[in-house]
Amino acid sequence: MAPSVGTGKPWSIDPAPSPAHPAQVKRIVLALLALCAFGPTALAQSWPSQPLRLIVPFPPGGVTDVMSRTVAVRLAEELGQSVVVDNRAGASGVIGAEAGAKAAPDGYTLIMGNISTLAINAATFAKLPYDPQKSFAPVSMVAVQPLLIAVHPSVPVKSVPELVALAKARPDGLAYGTAGSSIHLAVEQFSTVAGIKMNHIPYKGSAPAITDLVGGQIQVLFDPFSTLYPQVAAGKVRALAVTTGKRSSVAPDLPTLAEAGYPGFDVSSWQGIVVPAGTPQPIIDKLNTVLVKILAEPGIKAQFAKQGAEAAPGTPQNFGGYIAAEIVRWKKVAQDAGVEPQ
Repeated sequence: MAPSVGTGKPWSIDPAPSPAHPAQVKRIVLALLALCAFGPTALAQSWPSQPLRLIVPFPPGGVTDVMSRTVAVRLAEELGQSVVVDNRAGASGVIGAEAGAKAAPDGYTLIMGNISTLAINAATFAKLPYDPQKSFAPVSMVAVQPLLIAVHPSVPVKSVPELVALAKARPDGLAYGTAGSSIHLAVEQFSTVAGIKMNHIPYKGSAPAITDLVGGQIQVLFDPFSTLYPQVAAGKVRALAVTTGKRSSVAPDLPTLAEAGYPGFDVSSWQGIVVPAGTPQPIIDKLNTVLVKILAEPGIKAQFAKQGAEAAPGTPQNFGGYIAAEIVRWKKVAQDAGVEPQ
């Protein structure tokens, strides 16, 4: 009940309104229920109504960037809105991931996460400005690719068992390079399993690491297949194996580490799309449906294969579970290897 004002008369209290008829109440309740039921559907149908941004936490030209641009083109075609790739490189992907975590959860900012930003960083950074699980909502895994193990031609080995034997015969006599904490931990895991010790030479990127391998400044390099294999194909370095559970379709003659005598060893470099936590679920579901469709296309698979990668679409729930398992896995690897978070 509200007081009557502005009449020039003393204030008075309006009489109580008549109770609503039961039929009216029923219609109002049904209308509210319908609004609740169809609201999410309407939201998903109206999205997107403006351009989207895909944050890539790494520099242009790398495998994560290449895949992001490949996916962005098809996303734009399917959604009817442009998808702008926004490279936010630095600090092992932390800068870009933080920007994505702080973006509005309205469905217009996507983040191409990977093994570093969504798993390894939780094991190697003492404090992150984002939480790999709580700051994001998973949409779908995008791709997986193996790491390639290669040596300089002067190293007298042609297989992983021979490399292990040489490393044991020459403790600390072999220098290996890595570009990034994710690869460093992968090598640490292999070294622990194989019982060897090599000198670690960290690099800020794959390009300088590969240059030093070709030049003989380091003897061993673990690097993503897409960046290292061209040097193998050119005969400048010798490949020994891939780190995934199955062989690469691009180089099927290369054995896996499991086949080389280390059963169960399976390390992939992977990418996947997430959105800021709080993004409406109907938008996430619609985006997942579109991504799964895109990643099943032969043309996309062929473009990924050029990078030595395989499309790996899935549900948001499966991707979320995978991220959680990877965080646990790499924290243990770091702890076992004595790698202290910085």
